[in-house]
Amino acid sequence: MKFIVLWNGLPTAESSVIERFMKTGGRVPEGVKLLGRWHAIGGLHGVAIVESDDTGAMAALALEWGDLLTMNISPALTDEELGGALGKYAAAGNK
Repeated sequence: MKFIVLWNGLPTAESSVIERFMKTGGRVPEGVKLLGRWHAIGGLHGVAIVESDDTGAMAALALEWGDLLTMNISPALTDEELGGALGKYAAAGNK
C-alpha cells in the first residue's frame, strides 16, 4: 500500500533535523520503500510517498523522526485506483 507522508518541524529543531538527515541520509526503516521525497525550500516541511504492507515499519518511520518533526501519514491511491473505487461506488447506485 502507498502512503503520503507529510512532515513539519519547528524552527528550533532545524539544526537537529539537518544533523540527523546528513548522518542517516534520511533512510527509511526496513519494510518501507521510499518512492519519492520532496523538501520545501526555506522551510522545515515536505512530503514523501512510501510503500509498505507493514504497519509496524510505518510506525517505526514516524517514531524515528517524532522527536523532531510532526508527521501526518495517510493511505494514498493512484488516479487509476481512485477511478476504480469511484466506479464501484457509482455502480452501487450512489451519486
